[in-house]
Amino acid sequence: MRFLCLVLCVAATVAADAASPSVELQPDNAAKKLVVLVDGHPKLAYQYGDEFALPHVWPIRSPSGKLLTVQRPNQFPHHRSLWIADKVQVADGPAVDFYHSWKNLRTPSKPADGFRHFVRHQRFGELKTEGSTASVEAELQWIVDDNKPVLDEHRKLRVVGLGNGEYFLDLTWKLTASEGDVKFLSDEVHYAWPYVRIHPQFSGEQGGVITSDQGQHGQAATNGEKASWIDYSNTVDGETEGLALFIYSDDGPHRWLTREYGTFGPRRTEKFSGTKFTLRSDESLDGRVGILIHRGDAKSGRIAERYQQYIEDQL
Repeated sequence: MRFLCLVLCVAATVAADAASPSVELQPDNAAKKLVVLVDGHPKLAYQYGDEFALPHVWPIRSPSGKLLTVQRPNQFPHHRSLWIADKVQVADGPAVDFYHSWKNLRTPSKPADGFRHFVRHQRFGELKTEGSTASVEAELQWIVDDNKPVLDEHRKLRVVGLGNGEYFLDLTWKLTASEGDVKFLSDEVHYAWPYVRIHPQFSGEQGGVITSDQGQHGQAATNGEKASWIDYSNTVDGETEGLALFIYSDDGPHRWLTREYGTFGPRRTEKFSGTKFTLRSDESLDGRVGILIHRGDAKSGRIAERYQQYIEDQL
């Protein structure tokens, strides 16, 4: 009997371990990227190489391993998978459009010469893994004219393995005007907090479906409208998978930009969206979103249920 109990306890422990996905962090300082593995499979990477105008997350892989996002699409090649950017100005200096990064090339005819204005990863903070969760903290600076910082950014990414290849990202950021007042010159379209550029194989143009928490579908019914979450999913090679973006906010739903070709993302709160405003010296502007990489579509993937778990801090 004692032996049987021991066998059952070991079996229960093995089953519990099998049910708990592992998440690992794999820094690659030479390549300037940090890879996140879920159950031993590379699922995403934080890219911060100097060849890019701004750090971003790419790839983002579906539960079955397909590319969900594209790093440098042929259409709008300044898009970067999952990224944060804007247009800002300090005092009487230049209005710097971090979003349209090609405008910031030192030599437009020679992209290899690099950028005059860019967002740069400065250092990692805490890198932590614990069972099915990992967290990454990073310090960044928004820099103009090669060496003048205008904004300090603290970014944190928490990754949770959910099993069956699914995983969840909790992304937070805080921009601080540490060097004086910063004017934000955003318009209704060209800023990203954050934006996601879906891979063509998952896009609406290839049969993918945009779905909002209001039950609306497609660009025409969701673009510019308010929502607490939006899902983008498609069936590729017989498997239905997708990516959902969740708003974590006490001030209600945000307006969204959605595109059938594959770009979507939430606006900031109404006070700071589609309008020019000034972030005063030492003031901060922050944000938080959840990103669910899931099997199924908006309904079978239980997006509404999982959004509720997120805002109740259960994801």
